Amino acid sequence: MSHRAPWASDPARSRGRLHEEQKGTDRGPRDAFQRDRDRIVHSISFRRLRHKTQVFMAPDGDHFRVRLTHSIEVAQIGRTVARTLGLNEDLTEALCLAHDIGHPPFGHAGEDALKAALAGAGGFDHNGHTLRTLATIERPYPRWPGLNLTWETLEGLAKHNGPVRHPGWALAEVDAAYPLDLAAWPSVEAQVAAIADDIAYDNHDIDDGLRAGLLTLDQLLAVPLVAQNWDAARARFPDCEPQRLMGELVRGQIGAMVNDLIGETRTRIAQSGVGSADDVRAAGTCLAGFSPAMRHAERDLKRFMYANLYHHPRQLEAAEAARTIVAGLFAAYAAEPRTIPQEWRERLPAEEPARSRHIADFIAGMTDRYAVTRYREVVGAIDLPEGF
Repeated sequence: MSHRAPWASDPARSRGRLHEEQKGTDRGPRDAFQRDRDRIVHSISFRRLRHKTQVFMAPDGDHFRVRLTHSIEVAQIGRTVARTLGLNEDLTEALCLAHDIGHPPFGHAGEDALKAALAGAGGFDHNGHTLRTLATIERPYPRWPGLNLTWETLEGLAKHNGPVRHPGWALAEVDAAYPLDLAAWPSVEAQVAAIADDIAYDNHDIDDGLRAGLLTLDQLLAVPLVAQNWDAARARFPDCEPQRLMGELVRGQIGAMVNDLIGETRTRIAQSGVGSADDVRAAGTCLAGFSPAMRHAERDLKRFMYANLYHHPRQLEAAEAARTIVAGLFAAYAAEPRTIPQEWRERLPAEEPARSRHIADFIAGMTDRYAVTRYREVVGAIDLPEGF
């Protein structure tokens, strides 16, 4: 077992779970954070990520990433960083694996449609829905709703992007039941998980964009960070054809970002003087992050990706179709509840806003392909754009 730093999260000192669990029901020699990770891996909502959009809607290509493969890649990066920094690898991995569980079908396009549909019922955001799914909607246990995850895992998922000053209704409900100290920074593990997410999608979306033909190498070389890593790859393999070097470019860029994150985080922790996980929460600042130079370079890359991939005309066309599907499903279910499957219809509240939120819970759990199927059943035919 790797040496654990004093400021790492310690499962033996966890603040525990909302619902007390019976003694003698622990299955196997696992600590609290290992059990959290395993509960996430075995959950229905985690399995459904295999058919949820990462960049491309309901992708036909077997080689494109989906939410599930993205989450596994984030976990790989997060574990590597956690191990090197002496953090708790299991908590980091649990946070990485679960961070996208609240995404509805069709990624951000689906989220926009649900946000509009719930405008009069408090709105919708995927991070709040991650907490709602894990604390309420998942029901594998006989005595309580949710997965009954530890405080540290729920806290890390709620605040992985930093303190939450104005939580939406879904996160506020979870916080009211089990206060998560939303105004403070979370553990270093949660901070690392958030940046591992950025590193994964910054680089793997390049790979998928090139594979889909929506990006070209010439376009990418206008980004200084990419050009620098491309030159390094060419220098290492001068006789290699460009197509064979794409993987080396992506790997080299991930390595550069990971090494920068490790070095900068070590510096910040040393300067902060923290000596425990509680000190991390009281530090009042983010301790895990890129150096100023890498942060600037990564933002340049993100701007490029938004302009050239995420807002590509083909992607915008697919997003419009996705919004049509999600908005159409919500309207149909709200107007005619008999079209909702029995299991969900039986628990449909009579009053607002709970009624609309329940319908949104059902839709948010759908995979891309299930949403398309249900739309055709309850709304009607729809022509999907190429590559959807």
